[in-house]
Amino acid sequence: MASTLLMTNLQDLTLILREKEHDVYHTSSEDLLLFITTGRILVFNGILKDGDPDKGKILTRISLFWFEKLKGVVPDHHTMANTDKMPKEKAKVIPIEFIVQGYLTGPAWVEYKRTGTMHRMPLPQGMVKSQQLHQPLVTSLMKAEQGTHDENAFLDRAGQLIGSKLYTCIAEIALKLYSTAAKYAYSCGLILTDSSEDEVVLVDKALTPDSLHYFLSINTFFEPLYIPGKPQPALTSQYERDWLVSVGCCKHMESGPGGNSKGWGVNEAIIQGMQGRYSEAEEMLKNESPKA
Repeated sequence: MASTLLMTNLQDLTLILREKEHDVYHTSSEDLLLFITTGRILVFNGILKDGDPDKGKILTRISLFWFEKLKGVVPDHHTMANTDKMPKEKAKVIPIEFIVQGYLTGPAWVEYKRTGTMHRMPLPQGMVKSQQLHQPLVTSLMKAEQGTHDENAFLDRAGQLIGSKLYTCIAEIALKLYSTAAKYAYSCGLILTDSSEDEVVLVDKALTPDSLHYFLSINTFFEPLYIPGKPQPALTSQYERDWLVSVGCCKHMESGPGGNSKGWGVNEAIIQGMQGRYSEAEEMLKNESPKA
């Protein structure tokens, strides 16, 4: 298996945090930050002992694509992938993650089956898994300390933390980002089921299949693949999660010694399968002749 960058150690720079796939450093300027996307695999809030050697490269390229595609919607922190070019200002991260849900999938589907709601918001009865919502809805999470789980952040609580005016502003931006990206992705044969944004300025990774779900809407013969209520062919990190669950991995496991989740790892075939899914998403998004 090819070598994988799991941890960085830039001795000339000050490490701020290791967060999921990213290592973030202060630079020689107090206004500048360096984001490094590693090959770490995070499942159920734990870092696996094995990594993906190409993951950081693919996720970075997809993020750069979306930064360019969405630059007319909201400013972002990025100037160039070249470290010789630096941003004018350092982004101040708002400790709330805004999630735009366009389809009933993932944790939203789990909640709906139990209570008929999504993030405490009532939904129509009789909906099926992966069904498109009547209109996209914004939910949010309180960003937790590293190594702990994020928590639901409802409007009253989130408003107390950052102010209701700022909350409403970011929610509107998140909806616009999702709608713009989802429309383009659909023209490429992909269904963007959800999107998460943390800030008024878009930072970190942007709309990558590692952090949200892309469903395939059509196959290579232009035949429809998306059928509500059925399992969806998807280009997402859920592939790794499903395999780990099949071999006994469980939710809420905490990181063990060295940051590894109790020794859990994935074999090379699974890593190659994930690389193929990430690469396919990238190729479809960058297709010069999207399918209308």
